[in-house]
Amino acid sequence: MRIAIQGELGSNSHMAALELLAAAEVTVEIVPCAVSAIVFEKLMETDEELAIDGAVLPIENSLHGAVAEHYDLIAANPVRIVTESFLRIRFNLIAMPGVKAGDLKRVISHPVALSQCRRYLAAHPDWEVVPFYDTAGSVKHVMQMQLRATAGIAPELAAQEYGGEILARDLEDHAANFTRFHLICREDRVAMLPGALIPQKSSKMTVAFTVEHRPGTLVEALQLLASAGVDLTRIESRPVPGHPWEYVFYVEFRFAEVALAEAALVSLSAHCHTVKELGRYLAA
Repeated sequence: MRIAIQGELGSNSHMAALELLAAAEVTVEIVPCAVSAIVFEKLMETDEELAIDGAVLPIENSLHGAVAEHYDLIAANPVRIVTESFLRIRFNLIAMPGVKAGDLKRVISHPVALSQCRRYLAAHPDWEVVPFYDTAGSVKHVMQMQLRATAGIAPELAAQEYGGEILARDLEDHAANFTRFHLICREDRVAMLPGALIPQKSSKMTVAFTVEHRPGTLVEALQLLASAGVDLTRIESRPVPGHPWEYVFYVEFRFAEVALAEAALVSLSAHCHTVKELGRYLAA
């Protein structure tokens, strides 16, 4: 299988993809992409030699919140959420082999990673802290450029991928730091996935909808979900491009029976301007 991720090899997305796809018992080729838009370009590729089978993307971090861009891209493209998983996020200080913490003058990593390691960085005020485009990419850069005064903050897999040495582990401020990932696939390729990746039953659904821009319409939509007997677990609002102050709402809800999910969709469709099911899957 060819699976795209946003970020470099050795990133948390890489780790999540390997864990999520382990059940498929197939050889997996990870396709790193610099930005999320490129992930979706690859998903839409029609040339079979270039096509990928799916993508693993972060959708929400327990400390940082939603990855709003990914909600937008999933809704804007003919893709489906196939499943979800959780990954415990651990950050490490990674430098060139032989380098000691006392040799460091600079630490680089993705801004979100830096923000989750504030206490550790505050304990080293002599280090210059520099944002970088990617966690694993910071280690790749240190190793490629042979930077002996610089270290990256990244997952352990980045050290393995690029030959770095871990100087300190578990730098994050909070141990309860998790990211939720989605495996997504183009709608016409879902049936081509290994059977182990396609859940035999579903217990969760993600839906995008819009409502009339007048008082009470969102409340009414949420009341319809409650009346249908589903358990709302998340709601996210995003602006509608080209329509200032209008919003698309993304909701995730759990259900005990498929009939309840179907009833929720029917109720929303009768009330909302637009409704799009983005996927039904087994809750992690």
